[in-house]
Amino acid sequence: MEYKIPLFELNFDQAEEDAVIRTLRSKWISTGPKTAEFEKKFAEMLGVKHALALANCTASLHVALLLIGIKPGDEIICPSLTFVATVNAIRYLHAKPVFADIKSYENLTIDSEDIERKISKKTKAIMLMHYGGFSCEMDKILQIAEKNNLNIIEDACHGPLSEFDGKKLGTFGDFGCFSFFSNKNISTGEGGMLITNNTELFERAKILRSHGMTSLSFVRGKGHSTDYDVIELGYNYRMDDLRASIGIVQLDKLENDLKRRAEIRNYYVKQLSGIKDIGIPFMDHKFFSSNYIFPIVLRNSNVVKRNKVREYLAANWIQTSVHYPAVHRFSIYSQFAVKLPKTEYVTDNLITLPMFSKLSFENIDNIKSIVEQALKL
Repeated sequence: MEYKIPLFELNFDQAEEDAVIRTLRSKWISTGPKTAEFEKKFAEMLGVKHALALANCTASLHVALLLIGIKPGDEIICPSLTFVATVNAIRYLHAKPVFADIKSYENLTIDSEDIERKISKKTKAIMLMHYGGFSCEMDKILQIAEKNNLNIIEDACHGPLSEFDGKKLGTFGDFGCFSFFSNKNISTGEGGMLITNNTELFERAKILRSHGMTSLSFVRGKGHSTDYDVIELGYNYRMDDLRASIGIVQLDKLENDLKRRAEIRNYYVKQLSGIKDIGIPFMDHKFFSSNYIFPIVLRNSNVVKRNKVREYLAANWIQTSVHYPAVHRFSIYSQFAVKLPKTEYVTDNLITLPMFSKLSFENIDNIKSIVEQALKL
């Protein structure tokens, strides 16, 4: 089905095409100079010492957990209102996800008070996710982590350049993890980034990224190394130069893209805030956000009503989504079953409306009109 107003549109033009062609003509398309350039540019953007480009954000989360020494049976406190990859990475190491509820219907990030309630002797880390590019309560979470000697891994896949109190998301914890999936603020098709200020762990991350090898093909190809050793059980988590070349162009576009998204969010809020049957999360959020998505939560509703509203929007050529089904409800996570009343209400009644930099105010007026009609059904 082709929608008149899609959920998302790529912010691509001739610049991305030209970048890929130049890389193809360079005759080096796997991990090489463009990947290194992308990493350097990303690290400088966030003001951190190190950035490591990876195959995807899931790989970034997995490597981060490996680097802090997570072992089978360790407990990691995490949200359930997130994409399943956040939690899957915990299970790759046979650790236990301990699900915490969200703060409220207005703040869809992990609740710091629930984090504190769920700490046990087995807790080793907090894996948080900055929902929609809106920051978690980093001041409180940092205090909790310091008090209990816990590591923090930030799933910042929604939040490139988002901030908490003037500091970029992804730079608070031991590691920040970013996604470049096709619908993210920075799009390369697939891809991820791991950032850190810990030089020793960064060097180990480079080894883990490429089969535990002590040097990359590009280094050997340049004659700087003719052989290598394998010193760890590593993975094939490399990014290639084709995607990195797209990422470099995307970074150049990011600031203007986010400025436009802020304007779109403001207009959405202006148009929708008077509708009594919906709530708009993060209305009181005071820090800069990437505005990755625009969610609304239906009031006094249930999953049947929510789905009917979505179906009506689709019938009127408006694409929507749900970010996200609650992870703790998935069959594979039934052994970790827990009651999370706020998460469960939100995941049953949330609708993600279209959000991208080319979305027009006229589009939003149309969306508002159709939402109002749907709520009357």
